[in-house]
Amino acid sequence: MNNLSINHSSSAKVENRLIHFPISMFSVVMGLSGFSIAWQKALGMSFPVVTTFTSALASIVMLLVSGLYLLKLFRYPNAVIAETKHPIKINFFAAFSISLLLLSVVWHKFELLSYYLWGVGAIVQLSLTLLVMHSWIHHDHYRLEHANPSWFIPVVGNIIAPITGAKLGYIEVSWFFFSVGIVFWMVLLTIITNRLIFHEALPTRFKPMLFILLAPPSIGFVSYSSLVPELTDLSRILASVALFTAILLVLNINQFRKGGFYLSSWAFSFPVAAFNVALFRYAELAQSPECFYTGIALLGCLTLLILWLSFNTFKAIRAGEICKPE
Repeated sequence: MNNLSINHSSSAKVENRLIHFPISMFSVVMGLSGFSIAWQKALGMSFPVVTTFTSALASIVMLLVSGLYLLKLFRYPNAVIAETKHPIKINFFAAFSISLLLLSVVWHKFELLSYYLWGVGAIVQLSLTLLVMHSWIHHDHYRLEHANPSWFIPVVGNIIAPITGAKLGYIEVSWFFFSVGIVFWMVLLTIITNRLIFHEALPTRFKPMLFILLAPPSIGFVSYSSLVPELTDLSRILASVALFTAILLVLNINQFRKGGFYLSSWAFSFPVAAFNVALFRYAELAQSPECFYTGIALLGCLTLLILWLSFNTFKAIRAGEICKPE
């Protein structure tokens, strides 16, 4: 009888954690995918064991997170619907499609696989962009205090599509995605800067999201260089804005160190990886060894960051601090 009671209690705990499994877990996949791309840019064809391991890790985590969230959708559809109506959580649904687009870059050597990942990711990304913008325009539950850098995810995520799209020959489609992402980045940047300056500070657990400010100019530069593979005025502007944003964030690093670990801390990972990839791409286009070696140094920091995030995530999962009511 006691065994039955224990089993029932354990099963109830698992189910309770499943209902609170957050859509923001896809930010882990984004971080690991960016990490893999950064290693690929650094090593090229050298050390295939490292690049294969990081690529496989990102893919396995994608399958695991997708499987668990799909199970949540079947078991607790109302909980998923509630996330789509949440003014912050709704933005992280696009982390799924961005993960697909990033994995299409990760597996670019396998053209057919890359093509399907990109095709599905691009369609879902565009659909989610339209749905989220529809929500912003036609719902009355949004307030300026809800605005935070996670708002970049569903719209500015479109910038990623040209990285693979251009290689596959979809040039006009790639320009479409780049244009949507880059124009609305500037619109959202104005809104979010207004909120950060003139309204209350972000809660401690949301402060890591400030690093998302680094992602649009960084990935924008990489994406634009896929469409125009040379240094132009626009590419230099994007690279310079990315560098300025990186310097600004580094100068405020103590503000982030005080916060401890939250699941939102994974917001550090993809923007740093995107800036790392941008450094390698700039070094390639400008034939700059200084940029390349700076990128290598940053890759070491990124690796330590991913290890720290992974360790604390496993620790938080074991302690039951993730997948619980907020």
